[in-house]
Amino acid sequence: MSLKNLIFSILALIPVASLSSLNGADSSSSVRVAETESMYPSYNTSPQNPDSKGMEANAQELASTITLGWNVGNTLEAIGGETNWGNPMVSEELIKLVKSRGFDAIRLPVSWNQYADQETAKIDDAWMDRVKEVVEICIENDMRTIVNIHWDGGWLENNINPESKVANNQKQRAFWEQIATHLRDFDQRLIFASANEPHVETAEQMEVLMSYHQTFVDTVRSTGGKNAYRVLVVQGPVTDIAKTYELMRSWPKDTVEDRLMAEVHYYTPYNFAGLIEEADWGKPFYYWGKEFHSETDAKHNSKFGEEEEALRLLGLMKEQFADRGIPVILGEFGAIHRLHLEGEDLELHLASVAHYLDFVTENALENGLLPFYWDCGNTGDNGFGLFDRDSNSVAHESLLKALEVGSRAGNHYWKVD
Repeated sequence: MSLKNLIFSILALIPVASLSSLNGADSSSSVRVAETESMYPSYNTSPQNPDSKGMEANAQELASTITLGWNVGNTLEAIGGETNWGNPMVSEELIKLVKSRGFDAIRLPVSWNQYADQETAKIDDAWMDRVKEVVEICIENDMRTIVNIHWDGGWLENNINPESKVANNQKQRAFWEQIATHLRDFDQRLIFASANEPHVETAEQMEVLMSYHQTFVDTVRSTGGKNAYRVLVVQGPVTDIAKTYELMRSWPKDTVEDRLMAEVHYYTPYNFAGLIEEADWGKPFYYWGKEFHSETDAKHNSKFGEEEEALRLLGLMKEQFADRGIPVILGEFGAIHRLHLEGEDLELHLASVAHYLDFVTENALENGLLPFYWDCGNTGDNGFGLFDRDSNSVAHESLLKALEVGSRAGNHYWKVD
């Protein structure tokens, strides 16, 4: 028996709510919300008996089937409609193309609140059906698929405070009763995620966020059927690794063992990954990695946050979660393409982006994190896009190859020998 499997065997003897410092979150906050008269009707109108068929994999086993994920970004979460942020509707041709390039999982950021009646929290049936149609495309192509509540206008993510706690838990419950019921019949390849990047900076806010996560877990389980066993994902504060390590010291309670994952994101250093223009707190970096610094444009070399910092941060998630049997979704990572550069500067920049993608992918997998590249659809200057979604073709071959190389090189933490 490998050391990892021995650890899991020992952990299996420990109650889920007692994994080292990740003590089970006090679910009384969720219970109190449930006992409060809700402003919304109940949408859990057809709960089913638990159905374990097709749901045999626990979180670790499901993690072992995911090597490289891809975000259908700026699409189903777009405010104003699926195509309102410049991307076409999700098609099977796109998902097939993505799969053909080594991706085995899809993350679907989804907005729900803009399609909901604000008095009743009833989500529009046509939108529910459209999301289900996209999920079907992904599952039929054997892609593990994560459906979340994304930024969604910020109703949850920007209101993690005691004053909003009761109302937001009620909406969280109303939405997940509908989402979970509508998507209940999909097998274990479908995963639900509570939120996206919840804005939490303090221990008090963290307690409120944990109540939102507990409501999510309780609500999905209450719908029954395959949802009684579905793997679920909960996010750390701001999905920031350092803040998650500092503040996320408790864990939701669940009715089934080993069916929860954590989620963080990685855009470190942001000066390289996303900063477009000089800000009062820093300047853009064009070149990342100790072997990829420019001799002629030194002012745009990364000054911090390079390989050693990546290893340190990813190692924190291994220590906090993976080594305790909890897989981590690296739900978003990537770096923008600064295509306004020219000549050797552009070549060196794209080489450093490729190195960044390769390095983060490989070392995420080795530390128990499952990497999902953030693709917003924009393949031009300052975009993250890898695929031209209008023509269903590859836009940045070298960057795709870097992800593929990293995913093959990584010693997948969850793979069974």
